[in-house]
Amino acid sequence: MNIRKIAELAGVSPATVSRVFSHHPGIGEELRARVFEISRKHGYHPRFSNRQKNVVIITPYNSIFPVQSCVDMILMALTQILPERGFRLEILPVNNLERLDSIQFCGAVAIGCEGSDFPAWAERFPVPLVIVDRPPEKKRSENICFVRSDEIQGMTLAIDHLFARGCRRIGCIIHGTPDRGNALIRQKAIVAALEKHGLPTDPLLITYSGDGTEQYVELIGKLLKRGVDALFCPGGNAGILALYALSLFNRRIPEDISLIASEQTFFSRFAVPPQTTITPDYPALARTVADVLTRWLDNEPLVPAVTLPYQLLVRESVRS
Repeated sequence: MNIRKIAELAGVSPATVSRVFSHHPGIGEELRARVFEISRKHGYHPRFSNRQKNVVIITPYNSIFPVQSCVDMILMALTQILPERGFRLEILPVNNLERLDSIQFCGAVAIGCEGSDFPAWAERFPVPLVIVDRPPEKKRSENICFVRSDEIQGMTLAIDHLFARGCRRIGCIIHGTPDRGNALIRQKAIVAALEKHGLPTDPLLITYSGDGTEQYVELIGKLLKRGVDALFCPGGNAGILALYALSLFNRRIPEDISLIASEQTFFSRFAVPPQTTITPDYPALARTVADVLTRWLDNEPLVPAVTLPYQLLVRESVRS
């Protein structure tokens, strides 16, 4: 299928079809809809030149907890790095994917989304989809790439730091539920890191927050009753929530209890005390996404998956 065949089926000239795909203002809505319908029916989607570097960033359709903070920081990095590489951006909620059939783009980037949100991507679009912050799937389309942070390395980094600072009974609250996102990967990595140091891995010390923030104060209260000397809380707004909860129980950080949480760019370093955190390297994630898209435009093979290390930002919330 090519543009001439689309034009023949639509009863118009190839030039008119080209104007439809380029969103020329002189094209009527009825004709535009007919051309797009024929294109969808025959699985046709134009491949665009290197000069037309439009990238669609696909985001969750509403705020989702606990990943929204991560989504925001990835989005911030992408909107800085991609334009520096000459890409033009359009942000599209995941519940509005039908718009992809009517816009020109040379690649898409999905954050806060699952691979299952994009069935038959290769059949629909001859351009790459980069899924950020999700592990690679066993069955995937040939033009889907996964760019993510190393969850196992990140969890190990935090537990190793707490152990090196003398913490011996570490309580963990993992944001989310084990059936979504990276939560189960984090739980398994935390258990492995604790076992490596001979530290307790009682299930009562390692728990999930569930959806929302409602259980957080209660969970921290239970961990304090079980005698933890440190808290590790990966995901979401854990640093803010932990600080609030510990204040309710009159616990001082780090004198009474050490704390490591996920980095919140506009909060963690300004907390009292400044919080030691783990964080994905967001600029590196964005640069890797840009590299993947650039390689595709240069007709180089698509890398199926790229994994980048977490960073540990050492501040004052872990005892010395």
